[in-house]
Amino acid sequence: MPELPEVEALKDFLTDTLVGHQIVRVLPAAISVLKTYDPPLSALEGHQVVAVHRHGTFLDVVTDGGPRLVTHLARAGWLRWRDRLPDGPPRPGKGPLALRVALETGAGFDLTEAGTQKRLAVYVVRDPREVPGVARLGPDPLAGDFDEARFAALLHGECRQLKGALRDQGLIAGVGNAYSDEILHAARMSPFKRAASLTPEETGRLYRALRTTLTEAVERSRGLAAGRLKAEKRSGLRVHGRTGEPCPVCGDTVREVSFHDSSLQYCPTCQTGGRPLADRRLSRLLK
Repeated sequence: MPELPEVEALKDFLTDTLVGHQIVRVLPAAISVLKTYDPPLSALEGHQVVAVHRHGTFLDVVTDGGPRLVTHLARAGWLRWRDRLPDGPPRPGKGPLALRVALETGAGFDLTEAGTQKRLAVYVVRDPREVPGVARLGPDPLAGDFDEARFAALLHGECRQLKGALRDQGLIAGVGNAYSDEILHAARMSPFKRAASLTPEETGRLYRALRTTLTEAVERSRGLAAGRLKAEKRSGLRVHGRTGEPCPVCGDTVREVSFHDSSLQYCPTCQTGGRPLADRRLSRLLK
């Protein structure tokens, strides 16, 4: 799933490639991707792109007096830039192509989604707050006014485990499964630790890990073409997706806890005092 650093890099990439150009065609290849119908997709055509913004993990393409194109790439979606789009409209079907945006130059981009669970979402709106997912977003963790005191206030009275709290877009915008693992590893905290149990010192440590992990990931991604961002994300991860590999900090083996539709990775030595966390799925299989 693209998270804050990758979407921030996509925003910068699209700012360089889209701003100042006119949208001439918006062509859906999968009707299910479109979540709004008024204004229609065609209302974007003929308008010039004037800015690209990011709201959490939503991309927001702003036009000159027309509606805005807001996109959420969901779990398996991606943006593929093309210096020259193919001739003719895309053919609807079972392939990964969901939507194509063409510019007056002949260039443009495709929104694609792998897999069978189609969750990629496109909205044509006059105000991004018309998108329910944008309206409910919590504060951006890289915003200038997101200080340690604000972070502590968000966690105050929060009874959930840290892993779930960090992933809640209504609490903090932009952190998903991968970077929540990385943040907790950097903070040397168990993903199952209760947010409300943090001491002031631990809250400060988690805040610094949050800001540093995301800032470093954004810097690694900055200036990369859209096609290279996935590989860059993978190369920068220390524990997420690295089950069975040695922890780069202590050398212990990175372990995993599986859930019905996702998993988390952690280092026992760095995060849980050397104790493996219970993996309920594995426990059921062994019975």
